[in-house]
Amino acid sequence: MSKRIIIAGGGTGGHIFPAIAIAGALKQQDPSVELLFVGAKGKMEMEKVPQAGYKIEGLDIAGFNRSSLIKNIGLPFKLIRSFFQVNSIFSSFMPDAVIGVGGYSSFPVLRAAQAKGIPTFIHESNSFAGKSNILLGKKATHIFVASDGMEKFFPADRITQTGNPVRSAIVNSTINREAAIRFFNLDPAKPTILSTGGSLGAKGINEAVAAHIDEFGNNGIQLIWQTGKPFASQAATASTGKPNIWTNDFIPQMEYAFAAADVVISRSGAMSIAELCVVKKPVVFVPFPFAAEDHQTANAKNLVSKDAALMIKDSEAKDTLVTTALALSKDKAQQERLKENIGKLAVTDAADHIARAILKAIQHD
Repeated sequence: MSKRIIIAGGGTGGHIFPAIAIAGALKQQDPSVELLFVGAKGKMEMEKVPQAGYKIEGLDIAGFNRSSLIKNIGLPFKLIRSFFQVNSIFSSFMPDAVIGVGGYSSFPVLRAAQAKGIPTFIHESNSFAGKSNILLGKKATHIFVASDGMEKFFPADRITQTGNPVRSAIVNSTINREAAIRFFNLDPAKPTILSTGGSLGAKGINEAVAAHIDEFGNNGIQLIWQTGKPFASQAATASTGKPNIWTNDFIPQMEYAFAAADVVISRSGAMSIAELCVVKKPVVFVPFPFAAEDHQTANAKNLVSKDAALMIKDSEAKDTLVTTALALSKDKAQQERLKENIGKLAVTDAADHIARAILKAIQHD
């Protein structure tokens, strides 16, 4: 009998892309395995998962809105409704296991699986565990983590440190710099900076880039600027008539963007870091200051302490970010040093480890 596995969660690329990497590894190790994703209606996963070739069911669920308490009135009803939807998905799909990758849509799915005695697995990508995962971890069959010291959040005997799964398109990319730069209609002879704020964009980074947009051209530097939806129209206006700037709200083929970049400006979420280690790029991190327990700053400082990255605070980005990135794009010796040190931290087989452990655990059932 082929095994059926549900992968639940999403909300941002940091949850979705590891989930897709794990799905790919499961399929590679056992082609007969049947996979179904479960996410939140209206969120990014409803578009990205089908693009990767997998089926997804959406739940009517929303996260707690910290900025507007009035918007939370419907939450208990949505949560109750989502449990009914999950039960209906379970009765038609009948999973042998459920994997949670974080994001609020994973909560009702794993909670229901645990109530039914179905094995549940969690992947926690950050060095600071999310609230849903901490609650679910108490009854989880096994928890896969990216960093050490996670026994303060989860039962120590059920943790395996695997690192973060990076999409196979990035791990196995053979695209050369010239082809990648031509993909963006830019000039391979010019140094190129990639600015990315993660899948949803980054206000602090975007405002800093927009404020100093002319300095790229003045220094003979090209920019690949991924803005996220909220800033897309402002960026398009700011870069009008500037052939050295390519901009869009999202880059589906990140392997091209990484191959084209000599220097990267990025948030320091766990998945962005995992990818940048694999592609060995000199990077200036701008941590998102409102991440839970300020974990993005902790992530970035960890790399800075190993001489594997530079860091600029979000509050100082408008004044110093572009200057710092331009200086780095002209300093070949510093680029080489950062590349070498960030490359040492790369983990390329996390998804394989996770898939192997899950398949082994459920084969014995």
